[in-house]
Amino acid sequence: MSETIRLANESDAQALHSMLQKAYASLQEHNIHFTITRASVEDVRTVIRNESTFLLETELGITATATVRFPWTPSKYSSPAPWPFIHWFAVNEQAKGQGYGAKIINYAEETFLRDQVKAPAVYLATAIRHPWLTALYQRRGYEAFHTATNPLGVELVYLRKILRQDIYEVQEQKEYVRTVADSGSLV
Repeated sequence: MSETIRLANESDAQALHSMLQKAYASLQEHNIHFTITRASVEDVRTVIRNESTFLLETELGITATATVRFPWTPSKYSSPAPWPFIHWFAVNEQAKGQGYGAKIINYAEETFLRDQVKAPAVYLATAIRHPWLTALYQRRGYEAFHTATNPLGVELVYLRKILRQDIYEVQEQKEYVRTVADSGSLV
């Protein structure tokens, strides 16, 4: 089976929307609601336009997807971290268990964010009560660092993965440095 990973373009919005709706539908059985389940095709088109949405395609069409939002990307959601955020991660229902999810996440984390963007870390969020996703992300090297509730009332756990330890350590140190302007006092 041939595979291609590429960036989505606006003409992919309808097919991507359909795939995401099907992939996330099963979560509603667990009373887990993510904003993608209420998104329109136009919402998907806007995300494709403003963020980096990767598609893994096979003979099935869109087989897996993951979207990367950067800290500087306009968003109606607040960000608890200064790193890129992975969301809209999904695998076509007909392709589950065949490694496509790992391939698209590896591509986003390693090829794109670590090797090309040189990002120090990446983070994502999932429902605290999701039956297996938190454990899956932890096996992939993610660790919990924050909790919040999404606009639909679902409690989330935010998990981060350090991609470049050398850059991450420098960034962590900078978070504690304050300028004179930040301190509000004059020297």
